[in-house]
Amino acid sequence: MSSEHDRAVLNCIFNPVLPVGEFVYDEELSPDLQDDEDKITNAAAAKSLEVEGVKAAEAGDLDKAIGIFTRAINIAPKWASGYNNRAQAYRLQGDTAAAVADLNEAISLSGGRGRSARQAFCQRGIMHKKEGHDDLARVDFEAAAKLGSHFAKMQLVELNPYAALCNQMLHDVMGRLQQTVQK
Repeated sequence: MSSEHDRAVLNCIFNPVLPVGEFVYDEELSPDLQDDEDKITNAAAAKSLEVEGVKAAEAGDLDKAIGIFTRAINIAPKWASGYNNRAQAYRLQGDTAAAVADLNEAISLSGGRGRSARQAFCQRGIMHKKEGHDDLARVDFEAAAKLGSHFAKMQLVELNPYAALCNQMLHDVMGRLQQTVQK
């Protein structure tokens, strides 16, 4: 049995496009975080296409990836995961408007619950934060944190000015302590 640290390292190796701290081990997700694949028509076929799309994206062919994710969405239009994946590809292309539209659709289809919602809230929160919309980012990270995202919890700490101040003070103290020890 592997430790949580071992699983985190493996997750970073096998899922490099996910934010650090986001895990993809279904067996570790509570039932309320699992996407209801069996209730969505053609979800298994769409999921298979998504794997192909992720491979295309990892190879740097974002246009091909978007095409594949679009096919997955057309096959299973109620499957939120396809919108999440296509949003990631759009974001990597710099098409923020298309990415946000897909993330909004993923959140809507998932009812704001489950893994797809958690990932969509995180992705949208990252884009809001990058654009300087910290209040909107905070709302999305809070929603993702409630769904169990460790990454979102870390982002909430970074968005908290008091936590940032405490972190800076701790960094300064540790730096001075390290200098004292080296002397």
